[in-house]
Amino acid sequence: MARIRVLSPVGVVASQATTVPPLPREWAGRTVGFLDNTKSNFDRLTAGIGELLRERYGVKAVMHRRKANASTAAAPEVIAELSKTCDVVFAGSAD
Repeated sequence: MARIRVLSPVGVVASQATTVPPLPREWAGRTVGFLDNTKSNFDRLTAGIGELLRERYGVKAVMHRRKANASTAAAPEVIAELSKTCDVVFAGSAD
């Protein structure tokens, strides 16, 4: 008699609480990072935002990094670089 293997579609949910610090009150002299998830026009949107932050708010530098694709996490070395270099990092997408 043949055996049937039954698989459960119910997964284990792993969660971790993270406290998000407030945004800085002053932006002058800070470095801002953008993490692009490869959606169309994100680079154009954040280039404009970065320029605005430098001109109006005195942001010292803007860093842009890109994930391999929208459906995977950013590489650990990208996260490490952004966390060491930037005061604030925005992750997002655009179309």
